Amino acid sequence: QVQLVESGGGLVQAGDSLRLSCAASGVTFSIYNMGWFRQAPGKERELLAAISATRDSVFYADSVKGRFTISRDNAQNTLYLQMNSLKPEDTAVYYCAAKPRFFSVNTISGYNYWGQGTQVTVSS
Repeated sequence: QVQLVESGGGLVQAGDSLRLSCAASGVTFSIYNMGWFRQAPGKERELLAAISATRDSVFYADSVKGRFTISRDNAQNTLYLQMNSLKPEDTAVYYCAAKPRFFSVNTISGYNYWGQGTQVTVSS
C-alpha cells in the first residue's frame, strides 16, 4: 500500500521560512518523479515544484521560483520543500505526489499517488 505523508506545515508570519517533508512508503521511491502542489480555498490545485527520480531535472512554477527549493533523499524515501520568504498568498494546503519517471517533471500529468496534505498559513 502506497503512502505519502506530509509534515512540517504550520502558522508563520510573512517573511518566515518552513520546510515541508513527504515520507513515502510502500513504493520504490527512487523510481518516481515527485512533485509539490498546493490548493488554496476556491482555487485550483497548483503544481509548485517537481523533481525527477534521479534529481537531474527540476521544475518550479513562476510563483515560487527563487523562494522555494525542492529536494529529495532517496535513501530516506523523503521529499522536501524548503520555503523561504513566505507571503500571505502562499497560504494553502500543500500536497506531495508521485508519478512514474517517464512523465516529464514539467507537466502536471501522470501523478497517481497523493498525500493527505498539510496546512500552511502565512499571516501578514
